[in-house]
Amino acid sequence: MKWVGRVHTAIYKATRGLVGARADGLDMLLLTTRGRRTGRSRTTPLPWFRSGNDVLLIASFGGGPRDPAWLANLRAQPKARIQVRGRVGEVEARIAEGEEREVLWNGITARHPRYIEYQQRTERRIPVVVLVGAASLA
Repeated sequence: MKWVGRVHTAIYKATRGLVGARADGLDMLLLTTRGRRTGRSRTTPLPWFRSGNDVLLIASFGGGPRDPAWLANLRAQPKARIQVRGRVGEVEARIAEGEEREVLWNGITARHPRYIEYQQRTERRIPVVVLVGAASLA
């Protein structure tokens, strides 16, 4: 899967999002975080969602038992960069909690029930990430 992500990222960057901005019926962006152990930039193609002016990410990892590495990187350093098609900008990530998380989760799963299936595969509560500052990019 890492190889697929690298190819997707390279094509997305090279075409400024003309190719790769949609995959499997979902809008895609590139998230670049700082590696929590290495300090190196790490870019991951991810589906993104909109709720009002907010841009959201779901840290589902396909229903895997652990959170994805990009989420651990954001927890260590919430400032990140995203590319949405040809637009690139800085964002700050925060994890939605409590009622906010439930409202956002329910809105996404109503439109994309695959995330309900992912939640059923794991015991962890799948995080919803809000990208602050991303509204003008999406």
